[in-house]
Amino acid sequence: MNSIKLNNVLPHVFEQVSDLQSDVWKKDICFEKGHLYLVEAASGKGKSTFCSYVIGYRHDYTGQVVFDQKDVRTFNVNNWVNIRQKHISHLFQELRLFPELTAMENVKIKNDLTGFKTDKQIVQWFDMLGIGDKLDAKIGRMSFGQQQRVAMIRALVQPFDFILVDEPISHLDDHNSQIMGDIMMAEAKAQGAGVIVTSIGKHMKLDYEKTLML
Repeated sequence: MNSIKLNNVLPHVFEQVSDLQSDVWKKDICFEKGHLYLVEAASGKGKSTFCSYVIGYRHDYTGQVVFDQKDVRTFNVNNWVNIRQKHISHLFQELRLFPELTAMENVKIKNDLTGFKTDKQIVQWFDMLGIGDKLDAKIGRMSFGQQQRVAMIRALVQPFDFILVDEPISHLDDHNSQIMGDIMMAEAKAQGAGVIVTSIGKHMKLDYEKTLML
């Protein structure tokens, strides 16, 4: 996948808003593979909605979301499974980890399906992010900031053309935020992938090529 386009997309919930000011809604925009984007928004402007449209969880909008000239409304379940397994990785704002499993088990659930990374590489990322001692800790007993780091590692153990990360560092200090950003960008560069970061405030300090306001 080389591009993600939003053509005149407008969430149904905003249809009655007469003074909508946005770089995304009701605009024609294109995210290209290999480039770095920041999507910023105030609360209630549709950041999570934007993510849901890109990943195909919601379709309550007018306009078109297009992947490489194909309108996603034409995709069936198998198409979306393929997209999420091989083309778009997503770090959810709410993380969606399994609290009853350990940190390593949460990552290996995906990596066992993809076979994309070695255990050695995964452990190295844990160490780099300062949670090497949490491999066998239950997620439910870890802080939210520690869980964010685990969720990022899980997002990286698959092939992708784009990675969409939603509020990835809301509970991290600047040091760990920088390390997580460096790891993510190194993996994205290795895969030649595009990166889309969303934020309602604090965001990774990266060299964004384009910033869009929702």
